[in-house]
Amino acid sequence: MSALENISARPSFASFAPPSRTLMGPGPSDLAPRTLAALARPTIGHLDPAFVSMMDELKELLRYAFQTTNALTFPVSGPGSVGMETCFDNLVEPGDTVIVCRNGVFGGRMIENVQRAGGIAVIVDDTWGEPVDPQKVEDAFKANPQAKLLAFVHAETSTGARSDAQALAAIARRFGALTIVDAVTSLAGCELRVDDWGLDAVYSGSQKCLSCTPGLSPVTFSPAALARIQARKSKVQSWFMDLNLVLDYWNSAKRTYHHTAPINSLYGLHESLVQLAEEGIENAWARHTRLHRMLRAGFEAMDLAFVVAEPWRLPQLNTVHIPADVNDADLRRQLLTDFNLEIGAGLGPLAGKVWRFGLMGHSCREENILLCLEALATALTRQGRPTDADAAFAAARRALAD
Repeated sequence: MSALENISARPSFASFAPPSRTLMGPGPSDLAPRTLAALARPTIGHLDPAFVSMMDELKELLRYAFQTTNALTFPVSGPGSVGMETCFDNLVEPGDTVIVCRNGVFGGRMIENVQRAGGIAVIVDDTWGEPVDPQKVEDAFKANPQAKLLAFVHAETSTGARSDAQALAAIARRFGALTIVDAVTSLAGCELRVDDWGLDAVYSGSQKCLSCTPGLSPVTFSPAALARIQARKSKVQSWFMDLNLVLDYWNSAKRTYHHTAPINSLYGLHESLVQLAEEGIENAWARHTRLHRMLRAGFEAMDLAFVVAEPWRLPQLNTVHIPADVNDADLRRQLLTDFNLEIGAGLGPLAGKVWRFGLMGHSCREENILLCLEALATALTRQGRPTDADAAFAAARRALAD
């Protein structure tokens, strides 16, 4: 058969039918039935007046989620990494000094973004699993008073550590710098107050605690950040992410074509945010904390040790050390094949050393925790580490009752 005949041969496949999983890894999270239904609604044009009206509601809902009045608040068409690049590409000009905090994988990605935008990264390192040290940031500004930006991760997904965004932003303001903040895992999962804390450019992701399909990155920019973008001396290196162009698409007064938005995904995000507003943002934060305590009690009954100290531990991303003599990959495979349960592996230097358990959005439910404890106890016992699921259940239920 010739190459041309092979190309023209008609492929034969059945429609894809994904298995039903319980998602308790670092993302994506489970989608609520209402969100899944919203994704299946009829597609209309991205400049249709009905879609335009929905976009305006979406911006208002995102302002509520971020706890901000920033006019420039919208979802970037792309995953959280595109939201990250949107912030850096618009705010960093060649030669700018940027202080970047690295205490996990995603702080490292910030450094890469600064360098690709032509900036000079001054790196503040902290141990993985620990929060960013405000004193180190203060010292970095004193040594580099020309720094224009401070970049840090509020909720480090690779470790489950939370940093004090309010304190870090206050330091930046004292030195006349703006902040770029990764809130991919924190938005809607733990306290985040953009306006009260004085954060300038914040990006997140749709697939974590918002429990929507991956592929959208909510962002918000303060008036000071917008003023800096509009005063740039050089063009933004990315046409697609140039906010001076994107603004005209998300501006309801004079909406113009920029790109074809992911219409059905935006339906889903709108529905997820409607559900968040119905629950109440502070209630959502409290639910993640309450159920984290339930999961924590079960893990402690299994003698599983957390990586992050309790004051800085994310309720929505729980990272524990893998017990000695337990095969990481085999155990995660057992959870997936026998219980349809997905958890996360370690990244970077923590690969093979930790498990990451997500309690995000719609995944943050009591029944998911009980499934996780049962599955983990069974898999650990099979690997020669006898684990009492009943004791873990009892501890978890006591914690929930308390």
